[in-house]
Amino acid sequence: MKWRVPVAVASGLALALIAAARAEQGSQAAGSPAQAPAVRSLHVQGNVWMINAGTVNVAVQIGDQGVLLVDTGPEGLAEAILTEVRRLAGDRPIRYIVNTHSHRDHTGGNAKIASAGKSIISGNFAAQAGAGAADAAKILAHEQTQVRMQAEGPDGVPAAGWPTDTFFVAKDAFYFNGEAVELLHQPNAHTSGDVIVHFRKSDVIAAGDAYINTTFPVINREHGGSYAGIVAALNRIIDITVPRDKAEGGTYVIPGHGRLADEADVVDYRDMATIVRDRVGDAIGRKMSLEQVKAARLVRDYEGRFGASQGTWTTDAFIEAAYRSLSPARPAAGAR
Repeated sequence: MKWRVPVAVASGLALALIAAARAEQGSQAAGSPAQAPAVRSLHVQGNVWMINAGTVNVAVQIGDQGVLLVDTGPEGLAEAILTEVRRLAGDRPIRYIVNTHSHRDHTGGNAKIASAGKSIISGNFAAQAGAGAADAAKILAHEQTQVRMQAEGPDGVPAAGWPTDTFFVAKDAFYFNGEAVELLHQPNAHTSGDVIVHFRKSDVIAAGDAYINTTFPVINREHGGSYAGIVAALNRIIDITVPRDKAEGGTYVIPGHGRLADEADVVDYRDMATIVRDRVGDAIGRKMSLEQVKAARLVRDYEGRFGASQGTWTTDAFIEAAYRSLSPARPAAGAR
């Protein structure tokens, strides 16, 4: 393993998830008590499963060497996710957790799930690590993810859930459960520390929030995200994926949120993102203000599929993030 900085398909499932979400929303609107989101799993192909926990997806690779998770979901669902992992994997130990980025809906379960695992420590390092060092799974991430977690302090993921190993290069990889696992840093996409995980033999990609298919792209500018980075990430996923001949499938893509996808799904989403980018960019070039762009409803043909008028990521929030991300950078005060 080349860790650079060690530190101490299913349309049926998609319809079922949509129906469950609508039923849950309806019961809450009617005043009935909110129920914990269901945790479901789907075998994707090869060694990889997808666990859907509420609105978040967790990828799980299972084999003779143990279990690797990509993200751990929100803290409140950690026990349910752990139960589902044990149901799928039996007594195989959890060895690794890979975080695609720092946000707590993907990393909130880190501490609990890591503490249920076992690291592989051998050779001279075993003595240096000390007693108890192997009594938890390793948490792997890009160094920007660790920096973000540390910056959030007590309001974020507890220190027990921070990465134990980080990397800073464009690509890192290791071999686990009979296949190469590639960690591809996709800078300044959803955040500054996004990682796309490619299980090469299983032919599955876990994309994190660099690709979702439930809303317009979520550009977290506060955490280093950008529109250009999102489009670059989508194009990188498309470069890796290969469709099955004259059929659905081939390389499967597990989004951070939404249904299991293949290359055609990502291409459709990339095309939408590119068209919207060009529309907003043209409006900026014509000196339209943010309010004028919002009033022009440049994404009205996509609102029915990806838009929202309430919640954490509304259509207006997306347009504002796109407008600010695509606007030319202003020179610093006093600069010539």
